[in-house]
Amino acid sequence: MIGQLRSVVIDCPDPRALAAFYAELLGVPLAEGDSDDDWVVLGGPPGHQPRLAFQQALNLREPAWPDPERPQQFHLDVTVDDIEAAEKAALALGARRLPGEGEGFRVYADPAGHPFCLCWD
Repeated sequence: MIGQLRSVVIDCPDPRALAAFYAELLGVPLAEGDSDDDWVVLGGPPGHQPRLAFQQALNLREPAWPDPERPQQFHLDVTVDDIEAAEKAALALGARRLPGEGEGFRVYADPAGHPFCLCWD
């Protein structure tokens, strides 16, 4: 095992509104301290499941199931203890590094091109 699932992240134009919908639908509370205007998390702290996050994507083209021209849009956040070792292992499995990183995360693509992040605290 390289890491543990941290969050399932859904792109959307209004993270607070979509998080409110899923909070009510699923009975999962807002994660205090993990949210701002463009990033809202439902659930407990990292490592406590379930966690569902909503990331602002202003120019998002809404998915049109099952139209392959407008596919589903989300990514996985995976918590790791050692980013350097985890990156090496993920790349060996067929992942590739994508542009983008920030405080506590790096972005990759799985072998089919789906984005995911390796995260650390």
